[in-house]
Amino acid sequence: MFDAGTFLLLVAALAIGWALGRIKRSTPRTASDTRTLSKDYFVGLNYLLNEQPDKAIETFSHALEVNSDTIDTHIALGNVFRLRGEADRAAKIHQNLLARPALSDHQSAQVQLELARDFFRLGVLDRSERLLVSLLKTDTFTDVTQASRRLLIDIFEREREWHEALDTAQPLLKQDKKLRRDASYWQCELAQKSIDHGQLPQARKQLRQALSIDANCLRANWLLADIEHINARYEDELKYLKRMHTQDSHIVGLTLPRIVGTYNALDDHDGLVQYLNALLHHHPNSSALIALAERTRTEDGPARAAELLSQQLKRSPSLKGVDYLLALYLEGGGATDALEQQLDLLKQHTEHLLKLRPSFQCGECGFKSRQHYWQCPQCRQWGAILPITGIEGE
Repeated sequence: MFDAGTFLLLVAALAIGWALGRIKRSTPRTASDTRTLSKDYFVGLNYLLNEQPDKAIETFSHALEVNSDTIDTHIALGNVFRLRGEADRAAKIHQNLLARPALSDHQSAQVQLELARDFFRLGVLDRSERLLVSLLKTDTFTDVTQASRRLLIDIFEREREWHEALDTAQPLLKQDKKLRRDASYWQCELAQKSIDHGQLPQARKQLRQALSIDANCLRANWLLADIEHINARYEDELKYLKRMHTQDSHIVGLTLPRIVGTYNALDDHDGLVQYLNALLHHHPNSSALIALAERTRTEDGPARAAELLSQQLKRSPSLKGVDYLLALYLEGGGATDALEQQLDLLKQHTEHLLKLRPSFQCGECGFKSRQHYWQCPQCRQWGAILPITGIEGE
């Protein structure tokens, strides 16, 4: 079976065949010249069909002269090298094309874009950035401009140049929902810097801007809650943390420890119990259940907490809930020595399983982790990592 690189090479081979045919029709050649061109082409095609793409590429590269009729084919061959992980060879082809006087303005822009992609793949981001900035200044060809803008945004994001990323993305925000989400998180990165430097009014302004770009930006409300916590305005902190639940109910496992701590700071234990009961009614999850059982344990003892927990686990079973239930049984006492040993062994097993299990998962690529990231380290999507739900999660 052909991989993606070989398939693209096959397409390029067809384009070369077309170009050779066009050259043959339009340019007077001797019989010897025609046979040589045809031989090169069919030798390259034979290499391709025998799954020898490296030799095929070399042969095709030498089969065509660089002229206005073959520029697109040479561009395609360079792209095949990049797709195969040989961006350095792709860059050589595209640099060689730029030195040719036969290029039209549009072809020159296309080659510069491909060369920027080569440098990007090689990790030479500064050279890629310079080419892309130059292309955006001309702003002549829509297809090249749009592709250049998106690649430049990616570079600025990787370099953590958030202002530049926001400025470059601005013309695309209205029609691109995903880019709006990304841009809102870039604003959050700027706000985090402001918070770190004690510039809380500036951070608040940046977070308002983030929510104006994307009202569903989870991190904006998280950081607004941070600001209220710093100012000891705990009721306002609660407001922002709870607002995150309306944005995405799956975020409860991340926000709940902070919510419990904030209720405790307010010394509002009745309010906490009321909130946890409402949360369990609308969004059953193990963190809320354990928090409620812990509150019950403090007020009424482990036996009452175990009773509450076991009833809830019948409706929404979870490994975390079973682990906490075992802890309550062991604390409550009254078991025989043999039963206590068995409970203790089970508790060791559930603890071990929980230590091995990740707590968060990316909804885009499936990346799993025990800690939370606002940007997935694997697929680099913003706001895609959420607490795992189900028996082994929330």
